[in-house]
Amino acid sequence: MNSYPAIGDHGLIGDLQTAALVATDGTIDWFCAPRFDSPSIFAALLDQQAGGAFRIAPEGVDYVTKQLYLPGTPILITRFMSTDGVGEVVDFMPIAGERATDRHRLVRMVRVVRGQMRFRLECEPRFNYGRDRAEIDLNEDGATFRSPTMTLTVSPCRVDRRLIRPEDLQRTEYGLRARATLNAGDVGGVLLETNTSGPARAVAPDELLRLFSETRDFWRAWIGRSRYRGRWREMVERAAMTLKLMTYAPTGALVAAPTAGLPEQIGGERNWDYRFTWVRDASFSVYALLGLGFTDEAEAFLRWLNDRVRDAAGGSGPLQIMYRIDGSPDLAEETLDHLDGYRGSRPVRIGNGAAGQLQLDIYGEALDSVYLADSHQLRMSHDAWSNIRTLMDWLVDNWDRPDDGIWETRGGRQDFTYGRLMSWVAFDRAIRLARGRGRPADLTRWTGARDAVYEQVMARGFHPEREAFVQHYDTDVLDASLLYMPLVGFIAPNDPLWQSTLRAMDGELVSDSLVYRYDPVASPDGLRGSEGTFTICSFWYVDALARSGRLDDARLTFEKMLTYSNHLGLYSEEIAPTGEQIGNFPQAFSHLALISAAMNLDFQLDNGAGWVGPVLDEGAGVRA
Repeated sequence: MNSYPAIGDHGLIGDLQTAALVATDGTIDWFCAPRFDSPSIFAALLDQQAGGAFRIAPEGVDYVTKQLYLPGTPILITRFMSTDGVGEVVDFMPIAGERATDRHRLVRMVRVVRGQMRFRLECEPRFNYGRDRAEIDLNEDGATFRSPTMTLTVSPCRVDRRLIRPEDLQRTEYGLRARATLNAGDVGGVLLETNTSGPARAVAPDELLRLFSETRDFWRAWIGRSRYRGRWREMVERAAMTLKLMTYAPTGALVAAPTAGLPEQIGGERNWDYRFTWVRDASFSVYALLGLGFTDEAEAFLRWLNDRVRDAAGGSGPLQIMYRIDGSPDLAEETLDHLDGYRGSRPVRIGNGAAGQLQLDIYGEALDSVYLADSHQLRMSHDAWSNIRTLMDWLVDNWDRPDDGIWETRGGRQDFTYGRLMSWVAFDRAIRLARGRGRPADLTRWTGARDAVYEQVMARGFHPEREAFVQHYDTDVLDASLLYMPLVGFIAPNDPLWQSTLRAMDGELVSDSLVYRYDPVASPDGLRGSEGTFTICSFWYVDALARSGRLDDARLTFEKMLTYSNHLGLYSEEIAPTGEQIGNFPQAFSHLALISAAMNLDFQLDNGAGWVGPVLDEGAGVRA
């Protein structure tokens, strides 16, 4: 491979413990195992030579490719169309279950639907981010790759030894190559298995077809539980399945993205590892999951969150902003200098040094999710409430500290308005949880802190000359995170202070429905380069427009945002000025925001512009 595919030219498959990206040319160029945050097996997305990849594509003919998901599933179909025939590679991962395992299966089923097509298979795993060389054992049924950290078995499908004959299997310097000719109606393929004890084995088509049927039925049964019946059902359901793919089933933790090191600016240094669980992102997921009716998934995450709150309360310290999917706080950051990075975007980072930042907003997101769950009869235990009380007592003493902010800038701590806003949310929701259920709490202290936060934000967060709420108290820079102010009920959407803030954002942060987080030139963030528009902010903008009475603008903006998805309905973290996806892909934040915007916009369209309903009403999913 000589050129990088666009970040958005990929589909995502997974088994609820890890995931892989499949490019439109039939190449798996990102796959980590046994978990999302494990070292990579294929990472050509970060280095075309040293990263490793697995490609299946036609040989000897000119063709065009198309990709689609099997309806109601994340089973990915890559179609190859030529004058000689039409073939398909069907990629999926059988569900791994809720018990953590080192054994994962990835199926690449190949079939021809018209004419004849000769396929070429090239599999070159590069274990441990390309740092470990593997030993290769080749037999007539396939190959086994062994490294100090991982074993991978590649077993091509056999049909009376016709599709792939023993002599068609060839060992290369780093992997395996094979060729097979298929006619219309033929079904072949390959089964990848991690950490198996035996050698490659003969795989019959019936086994692949059985795994296909089981995987299809699982996903269709799961998405069939969604209660969303609104105007954008197809996009919402695709977003929901994408979020499910990024959830680690053994703990219920949601990764921010399944990738690491993909740049926010091509050639730049804003290249982070997102294969971890942010308290903020995952808390937002509770709102989306409950709105769609997925209470089991919401409960699983809340258990994970309760464990993190318990750990923080036990140490009488702050929550960490992110954790590994098993709850471990160890996210030491390092650079992989031997990898070129996506299209030369270096450094490539794994781990995330921002884990040690102080971001006060996470308490608001966490308490908001707990409150939403409690209002939906997902009641917390006595121990869970005790831990929350300890955490809130810590916040009473610490909310008025400079912090690092929601965007994890590395330019120094400030009195960020969004951090104060969400501290207000934390106190407000904790007070409601105590009063509504008769739970014990120091309501005098909490109420005093809540009111003090409110008064401070109104006195210092609003810039009179800009006529807008601003990023922090010592600047006049706008920040799109403050689109969240009316969504959490801090300010009425028809309040003149909010209306003028929204107009200021219209003129400075919005570009044809796309919304920038802030201007890094006006507010240096400690990093070189620029970035694209943030997809989550664009969907927040939709909601803010609708609540502010600009319903036509909201609907048009939302429809425009749908045109910026990739060919499968997926979104990365950011969208470049060219319209291409940039940053880690796909991004959970983006899909959570899409779901919330769709639910809330449906509700506004059905009930009239500017309607403000109850917090996540059972039928509507609307935040106060």
